[in-house]
Amino acid sequence: MAKLNIDKQESDFLNSTISHWEKHHLVDARQAETLRNSYEVKGFDWMRLAKYSIWVALFCGAIAIGSLIVDDAVINWIKNLYDTPDIVISILSAVTAVGLFYLGRKREKQYPEKVFSNEATIFLGVFFTASCIAYLGKTFDNGSGHYSILFLVSVFVYGFLAYRMSSRLIWLFALVSLGSWFGTETGYQTNWALYFLGMNYPLRFVLFGLLLVGACHLLKGKKWFAYFWELTYVVGMLYLFMSLWLLSIFGNYGSLDVWWQIKQISLFYWGIISAVVAGSFMLYGLKFKDVIAREFGITFLIIFLYTKYFEYFWDHTNKTLFFAILALSFWLIGRKAEKIWNINTKTQALNQNT
Repeated sequence: MAKLNIDKQESDFLNSTISHWEKHHLVDARQAETLRNSYEVKGFDWMRLAKYSIWVALFCGAIAIGSLIVDDAVINWIKNLYDTPDIVISILSAVTAVGLFYLGRKREKQYPEKVFSNEATIFLGVFFTASCIAYLGKTFDNGSGHYSILFLVSVFVYGFLAYRMSSRLIWLFALVSLGSWFGTETGYQTNWALYFLGMNYPLRFVLFGLLLVGACHLLKGKKWFAYFWELTYVVGMLYLFMSLWLLSIFGNYGSLDVWWQIKQISLFYWGIISAVVAGSFMLYGLKFKDVIAREFGITFLIIFLYTKYFEYFWDHTNKTLFFAILALSFWLIGRKAEKIWNINTKTQALNQNT
């Protein structure tokens, strides 16, 4: 039987609990020893280190490429390639993307334990896929400026690749492309005016986020969508709550020049609406044990409240007192969350052992 991997604090709790049971003859010595042998203290989280290292490597690689591009010799070389037909660049990008996807898929089968290095290969494939679509769009550009269609093409391409390769990373890019298409398409349909059906961009994306979250609830339980359901739900909630947060600050104003001239207190009702939505999701999550809804609701309710504080009371409050209250409140939240997490973990451990 595989041993339960727990941290030192949990191990101490279980040891004291088992000793208490043994002392009061709730379990005999043999059972107590069996329970003690059913778990072990976990070591350093190498998987998390690997994850962060891979992403830092990709970030540093992007910086290195950017630094290389600004080099004079490289700039001159790029100038010589300037006349390269867009269709050629698109084809080369497509070939490179296919090669990277093939390599990533092959590595997943041969080295399934190398999760993050495999994902890095897939990520590069996604990058070259985007390059392929972009230059393909330039090839057939007729000057209409309707480039939102490229994002729509990306949605279908990434969606197909994600489904075929069972890749949540590629599915994430499909969802980002879907949001990009929505934003640029609504802009194009209004000739890049400030409003679409009377809505500025944050309000549009509140609607978009609600539609995405609603679609997740309709598709919940569908076998073909189960692998991507949680990620889609989280991204939909991010679209919704980030847009609500921006809406609580800027209201339904499409121009910063106009927004600067109004008093922030006049937008209080957007803050109330945002807080009500966050509170509703929090209560829904608590009632129906929806962890994602609960966590988003609690987190953004706190963000909305502190945002309003900064807007309305920052200039009239002692800064030392404010940050002391802020530190205390988050410490209390952290302690409460830690307590709940420990209780849940210990309960699960006891259930498994008994």
